[in-house]
Amino acid sequence: MIPLITTQPLSARQKAAIIVRVVLGEGEELDLSKLPPDLQTDLAQEMALMGLVDRDTRNAVLSEFCDKLEAVGVSFPGNIDSTLDLLDGHLSADTNDRLRRLAALNGTGDPWERIANFSPLLLAELARTESVEIAAVMFSKLPVPRATEVFGLLDPQRSRQIAYAMSLTSSIEEKALHRIGRALIQAADAVPRPAIEGKAVDKVGAILNGATSTTREEVLTGLDEDDTDFATEVRKTIFAWANIPARVDVRDIPRIIREVEGPTMISAMAGAKGKNKPTVDFLLAGLPTRLAESLREEVETIGTVTSKDAEIAMSNVVMTIRRMEADGDLFLIAQDAESDEQID
Repeated sequence: MIPLITTQPLSARQKAAIIVRVVLGEGEELDLSKLPPDLQTDLAQEMALMGLVDRDTRNAVLSEFCDKLEAVGVSFPGNIDSTLDLLDGHLSADTNDRLRRLAALNGTGDPWERIANFSPLLLAELARTESVEIAAVMFSKLPVPRATEVFGLLDPQRSRQIAYAMSLTSSIEEKALHRIGRALIQAADAVPRPAIEGKAVDKVGAILNGATSTTREEVLTGLDEDDTDFATEVRKTIFAWANIPARVDVRDIPRIIREVEGPTMISAMAGAKGKNKPTVDFLLAGLPTRLAESLREEVETIGTVTSKDAEIAMSNVVMTIRRMEADGDLFLIAQDAESDEQID
């Protein structure tokens, strides 16, 4: 017969078990995975040993719990990782990184949270220089999107070795994972950092993306004369109005048109001349016939648009597409160098 627990001195673990059971019984979500493993084990074992609890005992435990909650004036996270999350945006990046590194190294923080925030280039360097087994553990702990990005930076043979080694990581204990994480942080600190972060080609491309078409063409022409290879790489990073037909999926055109303000799109289309004109035809071809005809009529009605206003409107359309890409609403098509040269 299952024993009935009535009002009596209960242990803290028994009270916790009652509260968790009541919360789960109400259909509420309760993430217990954030508790230390030992506490999760104790809680599960206690719940397994308990039988029936009478109503008065349940109410007394809940009342005591609520009284303690109401008496709390302010609470603090209790660990460095959560504290730094709370202070996010209020500390400098260097201070935040240093505190997380120190916490991970002295055992008070989770080293894998910091490792997951390493740049893909740094993670790829660790994957190349550390043993295959350590690299496999690292990839097993990384979020899938970040792991996928880093995998693409490795040579196929190294990727294959790591992928196979990942099948052997399932039995690693928590303490070993923590030690490996701390070792990786120390290894990452030893990797030389460039004085200027980021690739020059990406920065030049970002600058030219925001420049006027005239400035962009003059700079690219000059780069062709100075360093053809560098100019080719810069072209791959550029996404301007003229690149839309080559980089945008025609199925995304209706959503882009909805996101851009009507007058902006009309001004962009009306002012698109020369190499920018094919983009107008491309956008209209991707729309339902009636909507496309309506836009054509508005373009004809607006008449002449100054080159400055057209440039601003086309840039706004491009920025909208970039924002949609960043939000995951669309994906730009990868462009090869030869096609870029034809456009630019």
